[in-house]
Amino acid sequence: MQKVQLAEDAWNTRDPQKVSMAYTEDTEWRNRDIFLNGRAEAAKFLEGKWKKELDYKLKKELWAFTDNRIAVRFEYEWHDVNGNWFRSYGNENWEFEPNGLMKKRYASINDIPINEKDRKFK
Repeated sequence: MQKVQLAEDAWNTRDPQKVSMAYTEDTEWRNRDIFLNGRAEAAKFLEGKWKKELDYKLKKELWAFTDNRIAVRFEYEWHDVNGNWFRSYGNENWEFEPNGLMKKRYASINDIPINEKDRKFK
């Protein structure tokens, strides 16, 4: 639960460098239909993500864990440059190295348009 909360807190900073430090140098990601390799690629991806997904606010929930793997359910809200709001739902599978850094991150995510008045995370 602590790792999930730390990840939520870090991602909510929207600081690509800070977030990327939780991952191994050779981390492997799948985020939607994008495949990334390495901490530098992850940081660059996050930089672009938060330029598109404005006022991003995330909530994560521990789903299951065993040994060095964790499954997480999440949802987040954001808006685009035109002021259109979205809620994104997804699941992540994480795998950790013995040093505590995340080696693998696989995320499946779906976006749903919402009205600003229907936001949950303000």
